[in-house]
Amino acid sequence: MRSIVVTGANKGIGRAIVRAILAAHDDTFVFLGSRDAARGQAAIDGLVAEEPAWADRLELLVIDVSDGPSVIEAAARLVPRAPLYGLVNNAGIGSGELATVIAVNTTGPRVVCAAMLPLLADDGRIINVSSASGPNFVSRCSPERQAAFVDPAITRKALDALVAQCLDLDARGSSFEAVGLGSHNPYGLSKALLNAATQLIARENPRLHVNACTPGFIETDLTRAYATAAGRTPAEMGMKQPVDGTRSTLHLLFGELDGNGRYYGSDALRSPLDRYRSPGDPPYTGD
Repeated sequence: MRSIVVTGANKGIGRAIVRAILAAHDDTFVFLGSRDAARGQAAIDGLVAEEPAWADRLELLVIDVSDGPSVIEAAARLVPRAPLYGLVNNAGIGSGELATVIAVNTTGPRVVCAAMLPLLADDGRIINVSSASGPNFVSRCSPERQAAFVDPAITRKALDALVAQCLDLDARGSSFEAVGLGSHNPYGLSKALLNAATQLIARENPRLHVNACTPGFIETDLTRAYATAAGRTPAEMGMKQPVDGTRSTLHLLFGELDGNGRYYGSDALRSPLDRYRSPGDPPYTGD
């Protein structure tokens, strides 16, 4: 059995990823990560009701990616089950104060990776579920800032300094645009930082396949509010169903990969970090 951890998996895209893994690969065991134990167990119960045979290949893993002790405790529970084949950092939030959004969307995956790297098998896989909002954010930054976000040689010190500067700007109510950081967009910034972190983690762990991807414009609790605010249905807004958001993650988990530390579009094709690439367009081929 190939053991895979999926965080934020009690609903939405995370739950759809778990379901797709179980349905397509009968040699997999999935740890369904959930911040709330009751909601996580309800997700497992629903999946097992759909396919009873999955009961032997599913286990709840209580983990709050924004809480260090919770992550450490979750990793400790997994030690007897090592080595792990894959880690899918899916947990995320769509709005809120910048510090909170970065804590969940950027720092959270980094902390989870740090705790679980020793548990991953050689040639294991890490997938950071990102968003096209990341490249869109970078595209609005100054050339100097863009270069920092896409630098494959970015250091831990440089990334930490960039995060700290953004949090300081926000705390002081200073202009992001004035320092070349486009607009004040917590979600887009957090995903741009996550993409940069993916490059760093990949470079520091060459034995692993570490990549990021966007699931696409999917109807979830994070996006449904956009449709409500516009007075339209999610379908009218162009949102797809959670099952449609699993393609890129499954490719990065099980497909043949060329290169490392890269970002993929919802069509499972490589995409740039500094601008949007539409699904169906030719894949990005740059460094």
